[in-house]
Amino acid sequence: MRDSDKTIGNLIDKAGVSMISSVDEDGFPNTKAMLPPRKREGIKHIFFTTNTSSMRVKQYIDNPKACVYFFDKRFFKGVMLRGVMEVLKDSASKKMIWKAGDEMYYPKGVTDPDYCVLRFTAQSGRYYSNFKSENFEVE
Repeated sequence: MRDSDKTIGNLIDKAGVSMISSVDEDGFPNTKAMLPPRKREGIKHIFFTTNTSSMRVKQYIDNPKACVYFFDKRFFKGVMLRGVMEVLKDSASKKMIWKAGDEMYYPKGVTDPDYCVLRFTAQSGRYYSNFKSENFEVE
């Protein structure tokens, strides 16, 4: 792949749904559909919002291994990124990705204790397009 940051970044930006995966206490993968990321720094760091009380947060705290998947159903392209997920509860991280209207999910606002940030750090990936798959490392 010529420019993985650009190719994968465009795919992420256009995806209407994000799939995130964690590992449960029995070592099995758990996958969940999420809203698109709130922010990304290249394809290395991707930020999501979620409820602190969620099962997924507990799983990431217990085992940070994670996977995220983005796809374009129109052109049948997809990318899986493997890495680690951090649960961020600090004020700066929460303010960084807060948007007007988030009160619908977090009624106490940006300081709601049930609001946190998931920060995914990609290490490697696999891109599928034109009936071919390609592995790559994330710098």
